[in-house]
Amino acid sequence: MQEEITLDLKDFYYILKKRRMLIIIVTLACTLAAGIFSFFIIKPTYEASATIIVGKPKADEKSNTQYNDVMMYQNLVKTYAKIAASNTVMESACNKLKGAIDIEHLKKSVTATPQDNTQILEIKAQSKDPKQAVNIINVVVQAFVSESARVFPTGGDIQIMDKAQFPDKPVKPKKVLNMAVAFFVGLMASVGISFMLEYMDSTIKTEEDIARYLDMPVIGVIPKGEV
Repeated sequence: MQEEITLDLKDFYYILKKRRMLIIIVTLACTLAAGIFSFFIIKPTYEASATIIVGKPKADEKSNTQYNDVMMYQNLVKTYAKIAASNTVMESACNKLKGAIDIEHLKKSVTATPQDNTQILEIKAQSKDPKQAVNIINVVVQAFVSESARVFPTGGDIQIMDKAQFPDKPVKPKKVLNMAVAFFVGLMASVGISFMLEYMDSTIKTEEDIARYLDMPVIGVIPKGEV
């Protein structure tokens, strides 16, 4: 059993050594291609965000806040997240943007996520243009606050906690990650190709092949010379 494992390891090493140039070229080519796409072809995507807190309505501020009230407003945040992503809010925001972006694209670029165990709702928008990402967030938040008061007047008090900031760096593409993934994909692919080529190739080309496949000793080798 130990002999078979040793032989397999020798085969593995032999193939990797024999096809090392193929492995290096394919791996570097995949990594280089990913780098070119990430740095020069794929347009960067920017993200802007705003946070909103849902609290007790102003009419009830004089009463003491109880634990049940906090739990209720935490649950309300989930409702407000649905409102923020609703067609009503998206249509209102789209109208305010005056055709700068269509409603389907707006829906895909905007996300509303309630923060776990808090009364905070985070709204994010992504765009190829950082200025447009900020503009989208500002308009969507305005539409959300307005529509929430109209369709859910008995809900909590909505306050903007953090306004959208101009994004300095893109969130996509993740250049280093893309290149790392391409490196490992290229490495695995080249190793797989090497094994496939090796087992499809039954020709004998070197003295190592004679000893390996025919189990015969190599008595002598004709040296290469100039013709």
